[in-house]
Amino acid sequence: MSDARPPKRLFIGTYGCQMNVYDSERMRDVLTPLGYAMTERPDDADLVVLNTCHIREKATEKVYSEIGRLRAHKERRRDAGRDMTIVVAGCVAQAEGEEIIARAPAVDLVVGPQAYHKLPELIARAARKNGERLAAEFTAQEKFDALPARAPDGVTAFLSIQEGCDKFCTFCVVPYTRGAEYSRPLGDVVAEARALADRGVKEITLLGQNVNAYHGGASFAELLSAIADIDGVLRIRYTTSHPIEMTDELIALHGSEPKLMPYLHLPVQSGSARILKAMNRKHDSAFYRDIVSRLRAARPDIALSTDFIVGFPGETEKEFEATLQLTHDVGFASAYSFKYSPRPGTPAAAMAGQVSEEAKADRLARLQALLGEQQRAFNASQIGRVLPVLVTGDGRKAGQKHGRSPYLQAVHFEDATARSGEVAMVRINGASQNSLSGEMAALAHA
Repeated sequence: MSDARPPKRLFIGTYGCQMNVYDSERMRDVLTPLGYAMTERPDDADLVVLNTCHIREKATEKVYSEIGRLRAHKERRRDAGRDMTIVVAGCVAQAEGEEIIARAPAVDLVVGPQAYHKLPELIARAARKNGERLAAEFTAQEKFDALPARAPDGVTAFLSIQEGCDKFCTFCVVPYTRGAEYSRPLGDVVAEARALADRGVKEITLLGQNVNAYHGGASFAELLSAIADIDGVLRIRYTTSHPIEMTDELIALHGSEPKLMPYLHLPVQSGSARILKAMNRKHDSAFYRDIVSRLRAARPDIALSTDFIVGFPGETEKEFEATLQLTHDVGFASAYSFKYSPRPGTPAAAMAGQVSEEAKADRLARLQALLGEQQRAFNASQIGRVLPVLVTGDGRKAGQKHGRSPYLQAVHFEDATARSGEVAMVRINGASQNSLSGEMAALAHA
């Protein structure tokens, strides 16, 4: 008979951006040595971590709603003689930590995004009921220095290179929840990328709140080139970029480095010069259009995605129409678009001219209709092409594989022999709103 203890169960609920996805993976890595194994059901978990987003109001409301559901699970487990520890992490934790503690006594611990490397110690102290329930320091360098080796799940991985923001867009809470811009040292980033490649990762996505503002001992373009030189790395992406950080060197690299994928997320937020100034975006629509033109000159097959906010305070119908016009002119492969959501403590929340919910909903529907049309047209334009698809696993059907196109589209194709990590040349014969389908034509990399 084995004396081995069953693993403790860990559930991590992730809200928001790719940075939070990365942070959740790293929290798992921190907690695995303590004997935790992942579960997909929060009610089965001994430890539940909610990794939260504070960008929009509804995201915050979802957190409190989820805490209410977890409280009921916690009470049922307690009645059965089993404990459940609830941790709220991420940007809501950073911004509203004291309120969470006061409002949600079922929460055992509140941990900001720069303190999750301390989770083992904090959880142990919380269990003894003698530790602080709130940890929300800004210690990005300490965090990265303390994190364990990566344990990637597959052939693609996020790699965080930069955190925080010094841009202070008037609608955004990131400078207050993630702190000032911090770039990891070049050597540390390259070493982590090399370690990921050694573990079978083929595609690396560099992450940062202003990823192309990287200044960790090299320019961002120099960092990209250093990662491209690593054997085993086949594809490189990055997000989220800022238009004012699209340097000549970086734009040129898009044309010269084949490992840098021809797909770029470049948020614009509005097509109106006055609204962009009110947002403190530090660029206007003409500047954005020029960046797009130069990118397409360097890499004619590049596809763009973006972010839009409609109904920013003071936005008129004519200014919204400028956003529609920019969308028509640029043509996006995909986009994220949202109604403006006032965030407490940001300058825009106190601005005059708050737009009605009815007007915001109408504008969002019109913009999303156009963006959806563009996305479908872009996907349909791939039909008949043979695309290099990085195989990421099996598809939903027998004999089917799943992968990613250079443009980040999900691709399902018929083939029983291609393995994860290989690049298959796939002839595209079908397209939907969100994915492509096809059949394998050849294998590019064994």
